[in-house]
Amino acid sequence: MSSMPATSHQPLVATLVAGGGNSSLDLGLIAKLRSALGGAEVSVLSPQRAVDLYPTQLSADTVKATIADTLAGTSVDVIVQPASARRKKLFLADMDSTMIGQECIDELADAAGLKAHVSAITERAMRGEIAFEPALRERVALLKGLPSGIVDRMIAERITLTPGGRALVRTMRQNGAYTALVSGGFTVFTGPIGEMIGFDMHRSNTLLMENGQFSGLVAEPILGREAKRATLVELRDAHRLGVQETLAVGDGANDLAMLGEAGLGVAFHAKPIVAEAAHARIDHTDLRTLLYAQGYRDEDITEA
Repeated sequence: MSSMPATSHQPLVATLVAGGGNSSLDLGLIAKLRSALGGAEVSVLSPQRAVDLYPTQLSADTVKATIADTLAGTSVDVIVQPASARRKKLFLADMDSTMIGQECIDELADAAGLKAHVSAITERAMRGEIAFEPALRERVALLKGLPSGIVDRMIAERITLTPGGRALVRTMRQNGAYTALVSGGFTVFTGPIGEMIGFDMHRSNTLLMENGQFSGLVAEPILGREAKRATLVELRDAHRLGVQETLAVGDGANDLAMLGEAGLGVAFHAKPIVAEAAHARIDHTDLRTLLYAQGYRDEDITEA
């Protein structure tokens, strides 16, 4: 996956978002950053929380290194990208551990008394240590016999939406973007969760049922790494968009192809293999950072 190299002929924008706590973008820190970047122009997106810096005649690698040195020890996320086409028209998001705080299959496994076993398989798959598709089949088989009605209770009692997610999706939609929840999880979750957040569509895997219980099988073909990328390409073509008009976010190895295909692919509190490969990463802040990265200011954001 590329790091979106840029030359002096391609103006850059560096978006900085503070993660709270002891980290904030006060005037002194902003002045220090501006000086380190050779007098970069500054635009405040959210007071003390998010700013844009517009360095001139510097490469993306130089900008990233300079900011990293200046911000050492702080909880600030930085996204450096070409300043043109930063406002995206297509957004694809992973669900588990990205748009929500949980892994749904692990929560189902908990009801079967198998959470530790299934979570270990999930972790290995998300780290890219084992192939996603056979790992999913193995985990689904362990759910055989669970009543299908357990899903509604899980969503009501255990699933938490990631902060900033609703504002992100609703703001982008209000500004003409198309949004899709694309998950290696299951339609019984992506349907209601996608509706709660406000996505235009959802796409995921189908758990097969038998007499009101999980059969232990998942419909084939399984939506995994390549299917996520193919969905991005399909929607990009359907909406007649260029690569740079697309944004994707995820945390696991099965998101890598989708993130690589997007104009801006962002690793969100991600596994190391994903964080290292993505165009950008969010380690300290929430999903509102993806709005600031597109140049939205606080007053532009549609709150949930």
